[in-house]
Amino acid sequence: MKNYIIILFSFFIVFISNAQGLLDKSEKVFNHQDTLRGSITKEREWWDLKHYHLNIKVNPTGKTIIGSNTIRYTVLSEYNKMQIDLQEPMQIYKVTQNGKELKFERDGNAFFVQLIENQKKGETKEIIVSFGGKPKEAINPPWDGGITWKKDKNGKDFVASSCQGLGASVWWPCKDHMYDEVENMAISVNVPGNLTEVSNGRLKSVKKEKDGTKTFNWYVSNPINNYGVNINIGDYVNFSEKYKGEKGDLDCNYYVLRDNLAVAKEQFKDVPKMLKAFESWFGPYPFYEDSYKLVEVPYLGMEHQSSVTYGNQYKKGYLGHDLSGTGWGLKFDFIIIHESGHEWFANNITYKDIADMWIHESFTNYSESLFLEYYYGKDAAAEYVIGCRKNIENDIPIIGHYDVNNEGSGDMYPKGANMLHMIRQIINDDVKWKSILRGLNSTFYHQTVTSKQIEDYINIQSGINFNRVFAQYLTTTQIPVLEYIFKEGSFGYHWTNCVTKFDMPVKVRLNGVDTWLKPTTEWKSEKTTSNQRTIEVDKNFYVTSSNITE
Repeated sequence: MKNYIIILFSFFIVFISNAQGLLDKSEKVFNHQDTLRGSITKEREWWDLKHYHLNIKVNPTGKTIIGSNTIRYTVLSEYNKMQIDLQEPMQIYKVTQNGKELKFERDGNAFFVQLIENQKKGETKEIIVSFGGKPKEAINPPWDGGITWKKDKNGKDFVASSCQGLGASVWWPCKDHMYDEVENMAISVNVPGNLTEVSNGRLKSVKKEKDGTKTFNWYVSNPINNYGVNINIGDYVNFSEKYKGEKGDLDCNYYVLRDNLAVAKEQFKDVPKMLKAFESWFGPYPFYEDSYKLVEVPYLGMEHQSSVTYGNQYKKGYLGHDLSGTGWGLKFDFIIIHESGHEWFANNITYKDIADMWIHESFTNYSESLFLEYYYGKDAAAEYVIGCRKNIENDIPIIGHYDVNNEGSGDMYPKGANMLHMIRQIINDDVKWKSILRGLNSTFYHQTVTSKQIEDYINIQSGINFNRVFAQYLTTTQIPVLEYIFKEGSFGYHWTNCVTKFDMPVKVRLNGVDTWLKPTTEWKSEKTTSNQRTIEVDKNFYVTSSNITE
């Protein structure tokens, strides 16, 4: 039985340590389609997204989606060819501008539309893209995503989207690159009349159609990234509350399967606790205008903006397990805390290129320990984040390859969180650290960013140059080694197994006394009068040590 539990727990660790595209860790060879998907092509850069109206009909019986997307944009420079992304086997049927049908060519998952009208700089224009088909069915959502077509235990359809690494273009046509977020969005979804559909933003209306179906109309008033857009369809019931937050009353709405209402009302008490802790650490919830929603889905869950999805089976921890092995992970519902943390790091601050996905996952994984700190203290938080180190694989670097839609190692979760935990130790000023976390969310409010922007901000605000720390933990798989030697009357030390000029300070207990060392890759020497020859690295640092005299 013990061995079975260990195997089962390891199975869950593989899940949470891997995002979409990470299940195959062999070196990937990139191709033309990767470049079209992952780079800011000439056919993308000349126009700036302003508004989408996604208007679709979802047929669970046929597993089809059909409809249109109206794309409003501003011309940045004069050009007449536009890239719209939609993945096979989905099809674009027609593209029009001002009632005129446009020609287009398909290159794999990218469509190139030839515009007829002059595209003058500064003008705002629209195209309407009509599309449909059977979108890719999710195999292992949310990691290998697409559309999940399930039934609830009463035999009613239970449908949801999840598509972060794969891309939103797996089910709807869009400008599928993270650098350009649409400023606002309307979402209209037609579904069978006995079901409820939940998407992002606020519900504006529900229309009963003549054929017995219903159309749910939602509006997102804030910028939103493509993969954050979602559809959720089921036999939902709704309950709600108002959270009194830093910007006033925040509407919180919960959509759960009918039979789970009672248990959800108890389990979802973690939501106001989460909001209280994270507003303290990160600043106001970033989408008051669009509300907060938690929506039950037939997979584990994901961070869809203002429509966070939940499938943790109403258990504490990660499906009832503690990813840290310390016991602290069973003090909260992992999916509620982690996926909601992404409202700040992913949906408010969003990477421009998926290679920098650590910006989403490292900060959000770290937020789990901050939630614990808010309610249980610093020691509990430290035990949790340190306990999660056992999930680090050091297989490939955390930062992936740029311009080809390639994310790095799943270590961006536990290793990235431990890197941030170490940076906090080095800053050694909790007030300043909180101001940095809040400052990130205010400075980059509703923006897309690069890793360098985040790194530079932390450097400037802390007054400490962490460039070599970021390089070490984000771009290599090496764990730094503090190599040391005791000689008569002196103590020598330096960093090895590290990037060039690695210079991270480290706290140690040297001969029974707590002290800070400032090692570099060059040997340093200090006098010591103690007869003891012991050194212990502070457990808050993700490094190892080696006595070369032994």
